[in-house]
Amino acid sequence: MCLEKGDLLLNENDVWLGTIHGCEFFMSKDQFEYWKHTHLTVDVTKGRGSSFSLEIPMGVRFVIKSRMFKPEEYESLSPVKYGEEFID
Repeated sequence: MCLEKGDLLLNENDVWLGTIHGCEFFMSKDQFEYWKHTHLTVDVTKGRGSSFSLEIPMGVRFVIKSRMFKPEEYESLSPVKYGEEFID
């Protein structure tokens, strides 16, 4: 979901993955543990998003595509941030 900055209450259980067009992208620690071996691509397509995400009024929705990292890609990843700490 896409939320206004400040609408998502973050804590030590959230992992910062990076930014997309200047917007920060997070997922929960549990989700990250499951997905950490995958390359995630966030795409946009026409359609209706879910819940109260900001893309709904624009008539678009987000689609996450994934694939497993190749061994050399996985080895070259930068650490991600849990809360205020970076981890490998």
